[in-house]
Amino acid sequence: MPFKFTNLDLEGLVLVEPMVFPDDRGFFMESYKKSDFAGHGIGFDFVQDNHSLSGKDVVRGLHYQHSPKSQGKLVRVVRGAAWDVAVDIRKNSPNFLKWMSIELSEDNKKMFYIPPGFAHGFLALTHEVHLLYKCTEGYDSSLDAGIRWNDPDIGVEWPVKNPIVSEKDKVLPFIKDAKLFE
Repeated sequence: MPFKFTNLDLEGLVLVEPMVFPDDRGFFMESYKKSDFAGHGIGFDFVQDNHSLSGKDVVRGLHYQHSPKSQGKLVRVVRGAAWDVAVDIRKNSPNFLKWMSIELSEDNKKMFYIPPGFAHGFLALTHEVHLLYKCTEGYDSSLDAGIRWNDPDIGVEWPVKNPIVSEKDKVLPFIKDAKLFE
């Protein structure tokens, strides 16, 4: 089995740790194997891969996509390190507005599965962060949504004093004004 799957405290979130085989040439690892993921409840078809590059102290998020194309995401960092965040925005969830963070890095090679119904964001911890994520649905601009990264009603404790945030993310609605998942 090339992966260790750990179900996290917020239902649906999964930490995935691949087996890494290092040698004097470098390393080898499987980053995805449909049969193994399906055996651990992540049996979705991933239909789109995304790659973002961010500099140190950049915050991206908190983003999500509405149904009928809400996205599950399998997130990993291949260069640098990021503090990755998922916020439960399912109105009927017992964990509504609770959040969880995981440090993802090129060194630890961990992956974070975030199902539909969660907003996603991250903070770049290093000078150059290459974050890759597989999505269960394709991007649809008409369904694109987000919540303000520093919404006090959510209270994500970002470990940065002066984040760099896009103009788009600076004006995302607060949770009290956002359309959420039922």
